Amino acid sequence: MYKYNDFDAAFLAERNRQFRAQVERRIAGNLTEDEFKPLRLMNGLYLQLHAYMLRVAIPYGTLSGAQMDQLALLADKWDKGYGHFTTRQNIQYNWPKLTDVPDMLDALADVNLHAIQTSGNTIRNVTADHFAGAAADEIEDPRPVAELIRQWSTDHPEFQFMGRKFKIAVSGAAADRAVLKAHDLAVRIVRDDTGQTGYQILVGGGLGRTPMIGKVLNDFLPKADLLPYIEAVVSVWNQIGRRDNKYKARIKITVHEHGLDDIRSRVEERFAQLKPTFGGFDQDLLMQIEAHFAAPAFRDAPVASFDRAYDSDPLFRSWADTNLTEHRAPGYAIVTVSLKKHGETPGDATSDQMRALAAIARQYGHDELRISHEQNVILPHVHRSDLPAVYAALRAVDLHTANIGLVSDIIACPGMDYCALATARSIPVAQQIATRFDALKLEHDIGHLQIKISGCINACGHHHVGHIGILGLDRAGVENYQITLGGDATWDAAIGERAGPGFAYDEIVPAIERLVRGYLDMRQGPGETFLAAYRRLGLAPFKAYLYPEAQANAA
Repeated sequence: MYKYNDFDAAFLAERNRQFRAQVERRIAGNLTEDEFKPLRLMNGLYLQLHAYMLRVAIPYGTLSGAQMDQLALLADKWDKGYGHFTTRQNIQYNWPKLTDVPDMLDALADVNLHAIQTSGNTIRNVTADHFAGAAADEIEDPRPVAELIRQWSTDHPEFQFMGRKFKIAVSGAAADRAVLKAHDLAVRIVRDDTGQTGYQILVGGGLGRTPMIGKVLNDFLPKADLLPYIEAVVSVWNQIGRRDNKYKARIKITVHEHGLDDIRSRVEERFAQLKPTFGGFDQDLLMQIEAHFAAPAFRDAPVASFDRAYDSDPLFRSWADTNLTEHRAPGYAIVTVSLKKHGETPGDATSDQMRALAAIARQYGHDELRISHEQNVILPHVHRSDLPAVYAALRAVDLHTANIGLVSDIIACPGMDYCALATARSIPVAQQIATRFDALKLEHDIGHLQIKISGCINACGHHHVGHIGILGLDRAGVENYQITLGGDATWDAAIGERAGPGFAYDEIVPAIERLVRGYLDMRQGPGETFLAAYRRLGLAPFKAYLYPEAQANAA
């Protein structure tokens, strides 16, 4: 993984020194809250419903054991003993004191972490496939490209005060595990007919109040052109994007209003101006970065211990069947650690759990961890002979839930429990759905089903692309939950279709149960997933299960 050099360390130290002085001026009353707001947002500090919230970047979702240990330290020393991993591969601390934030940032800098550009109208934390460097279907590890973009975008003078935020994702695999089509800009590493690798560039994706699926702007961009081309895209949008209405200021609206062909023409014109100014230094930098991402020294060893545990321990077998993914190296597996124990807050990890994950990664996982946009933790490189020991270590800290991809593996934003923008609770709904289906013992029979919940229209819970999406809204002071169906976060991305009227807080879990039981009645055998059944049957039969009284009255 990338190691900061002297320039990186000096830059971060100076940035933190500046913010410490700004905090001191705010506390002394020399800055008003309005004056302080843009300064704190540039450093990832929000003012939430009950307290400040510090959002820390985990660039392209990659952590070392030492970095995870430091995140645990922050949770213990300056928060309430836990952190919340988000759909943007960040971690949030919900209870820091303003006076402590500069010390938190200095502690992060000690392990090459920061909170820069995790907020504000700038280029946000660059995200990537959480199986990067490990996946069997990977063309190339996308993390060097993500790191290049991170370095280019950090404090870029042209892009610090844009019309709105700008989100970039990178993937290098056949499958999309980074929700590429829901980003302002996405980079997909592809291979052409001659075997050459390059980049497919997508623009104009995004969720929120106007969800849109990203479109292919350039089908095959040569590697040498990547950085000037991305700069051309952001520059064009920054110049012509809407600034009269913040809800229409995202690039998805610009693409929609101008049309893809017009945007492509403008980008090509700007790219022609920018490319000569780069002079190849970006490619030299990329080569330096790539050296940091060499594959671990994979070992060759028997896997008999895994086979024995799999055959003799049904709990281990259940976990292995749901939480393991094929690795590109023989004898290895990718382990997804669920942060979705039934009844707990999706994405939360205690400091003890973080330290345990760090220790497991050091002992069994080549000292690497990943954070997924699905709010889980990944051990990307674990030899199969070590999996029984890994499972035992996870079980010791209550991180052994076997539910990846199942109905309780729910993405949920913090909702009205924390967020000042939220209009409804999302965490309790996720908890109740998970515990209900655990009590029914139906999860494994149901199979792959993605439920995603947002507590407001901003869609931080990705509800638009959930197989079942739940959006919490305020209706005359009462929480009301809308359901969408048929969303998809893969390369076949789709925006879910609204099913009908919303449900009250105490009605939403029974409604989801009716919906899922209806799917079980209608599917063509256990191999047909919820999404496949929805695409085969359409909305109407699912709607009948959701609103049985309406169907009875119509009859």
